[in-house]
Amino acid sequence: MTKYEPLTIFLQAQHGDRLAMSFAAVERALGRKLPPSAYVHPAWWANEQTSHVQARAWMRAGYETEQVDVRNRKLVFRRVSTTPAPMRTVPTGMAKTGREFVGPVQTVARHPAIGAMKGTFTIEPGYDLTRPALDPEEIAEWEANLDRMADELKARMSKRK
Repeated sequence: MTKYEPLTIFLQAQHGDRLAMSFAAVERALGRKLPPSAYVHPAWWANEQTSHVQARAWMRAGYETEQVDVRNRKLVFRRVSTTPAPMRTVPTGMAKTGREFVGPVQTVARHPAIGAMKGTFTIEPGYDLTRPALDPEEIAEWEANLDRMADELKARMSKRK
């Protein structure tokens, strides 16, 4: 495994056409620190895979870099290839699009449980999901039962004293 392959795997698991990331988020995806030149030279982020091994990582995943801002330590990966790469093995859940930053960078991280229940149940056609679970009569019955039990408990507690 090359030192930038974790970034390739991370990017292949993403679904959006644009992925805004901070340099710290890139480091988390890599599992290691970026070299000092990545924080100083925008050319380190160039989309040139012949001389930059790091560029091969994101380009192999079908992305190119853009909006590289070394001063604020953020960038955007833009999808250039919709062809699935052979290394796409990370389960992705229900999420279909990534998030894009407008202003401050948002770190895009998906919890592994997203989409875990996908396909495990169906909702019958015509069922109103906005309908309250209990009708007003049922709620009144529940409240009456709770009041009755509270009165019984108070009576028991007063007998013990």
